[in-house]
Amino acid sequence: MRKVLVVIGYFVFSVFSAQALASSESNQCELRLEANDRMQFVQKKLAVDIGCDTITITLKHIGKLPVAAMGHNVVVALESDMQGIAADSFKTGVANRYVAPDDQRVIAASEVIGGGESADVSFSTSELDPAQRYVFFCAAPGHWVMMKGELIISQ
Repeated sequence: MRKVLVVIGYFVFSVFSAQALASSESNQCELRLEANDRMQFVQKKLAVDIGCDTITITLKHIGKLPVAAMGHNVVVALESDMQGIAADSFKTGVANRYVAPDDQRVIAASEVIGGGESADVSFSTSELDPAQRYVFFCAAPGHWVMMKGELIISQ
């Protein structure tokens, strides 16, 4: 009887371990990012697996202030392009998500959201180079100074 219980226990452990591993692998392709009313992203680093065909970032504004008072988005770009994109945000405005529609420096940009809202943005990994440094940031004018983080590409 004891051998049967050991075998059953081993089987249950194996199933749950496989599910946990599959879950953690899929989570590297689907990321959650939270923003608040204090101009902060809760997460400072996001890790993605280059093996994912597509990355989806779900931005959740956990604050209460509306878009007009404290709207946020998430933009993904090379670290070297962040300041230029942020400087251009003053010209593009909220109607354009604070990024120029034809800006080739922008890998991905979400909609601008207010408190209690969320937005998804997806992008292909085919153009990402693990040797490069990538960032995510809020492109609302002035927000990028405090609202930025590292997008780590793992192989």
